[in-house]
Amino acid sequence: MVHIWNDPTEVPEDFGPSVVTIGNFDGVHRGHQQVLSQLLRTAGQHGGRSVVVTFDPHPSQVHHPDSAPELIMGLQDKLDALADFGVDAVLVMKYNLALAAMTPEEFVSTVLLDGLHAAQVVVGHDLRFGVGNSGDVETMRTLGEKLGFGVQVVTEYGAGGFPVHDDGGTDRRCSSTWVREALAEGDVETAAAILGRPHRMRGEVVHGAARGRALGFPTANLDHGSTGYIPADGIYAGWLVDESGTRWPAAISVGSNPTFDGVSRQVEAHVIDRPNEAVEDFNLYGQTVVVEFTARLRGMVAYRGPEALVEQMRLDVVQAHKLLLDQ
Repeated sequence: MVHIWNDPTEVPEDFGPSVVTIGNFDGVHRGHQQVLSQLLRTAGQHGGRSVVVTFDPHPSQVHHPDSAPELIMGLQDKLDALADFGVDAVLVMKYNLALAAMTPEEFVSTVLLDGLHAAQVVVGHDLRFGVGNSGDVETMRTLGEKLGFGVQVVTEYGAGGFPVHDDGGTDRRCSSTWVREALAEGDVETAAAILGRPHRMRGEVVHGAARGRALGFPTANLDHGSTGYIPADGIYAGWLVDESGTRWPAAISVGSNPTFDGVSRQVEAHVIDRPNEAVEDFNLYGQTVVVEFTARLRGMVAYRGPEALVEQMRLDVVQAHKLLLDQ
C-alpha cells in the first residue's frame, strides 16, 4: 500500500528513515523512471522508505497560467504510475506562492528533514528548487553536507537503448516536452515508447449528441474536464478501461466531428467486440473511465454525408480490431 500525504504534517512521527526524490514527474516517463529506479535501489541499500515529493498544481500553472503546458497526465494517473513503480509513499505538496517563496534550505529543513526524516536524497541532474529556482544539484549537495544527509544524482535521462529517437535517428533526452510534441502530432507510438506505456486520458462518461449511436457506432464521450493530454485530431485504436477494471478494445475519435460542422473538440471511444449479452446492458454514463491510445489510424476528415462516414467507420473498426486483437 502506498501512503499518500498532502502536507508534511501528515507524515507519522515514526516514519523513516526515508530516501526521497523531488520533481513534477509529469508523465512518469522513462527518464523519471531512471530516477525512481535509483530511489528504490538506494532505499533497499539503506533500509529506508522510498518517498516521492511532487507538486499539485504544476508550478507553471501558478507562475505562468497563460502559457503553462497542457499536462500529460492528471494527478490520479501520476499517483497510480508511481504506485505501480513500487514507491512506498508520495507527498503531494500544494504548490502556491508561499511554497514558492521558501529558500532551498527552508524547503530541505521543513519538508525533507523535519517532515520525512530523509537520510538520502536522489535527484536528477537538472534539479531546481527553492525561491526563484535558486537551488540546484550543488545546493542540495552543500545542504546534505551541512545537515547530514546523502545526495545521489542521476545524470542520464536518455532513451537508454529503448526504441525512441528524434528525427535525426539519434538518442534524445527523455522529457515531458518530447511526449507532448509526439502527442501534438498524434504520434502515440513514440509517446508510448518515451512513457514506457500507452498514453491515457481519464474522465467521466457524459451524454453527447448521440450521432454515433444513430449511425450504429455508440460512443463513450469523455467530459471536457477529463485529465490527460488530448492527442492530435484523428482516429485511434486503443482501450477503454471501465470502473470495474475491465479493458475493452476501442476505436477512439478525437476532434470536432467536421462532417457535422462540430466546433468543440471531443474524445469519444467506440467499444468493439462486445459480447452479445453485454450490448443491451452496456451503460457507462456517469462512470469515470480510462482511455488508452495505442495507434493512430488516420487523421480527421470531413465526409460528404453520413453514408460515407459510416463506411469509413466500419473500416476504422476493422483496422482497430486487427491492431488490438489479431496478434
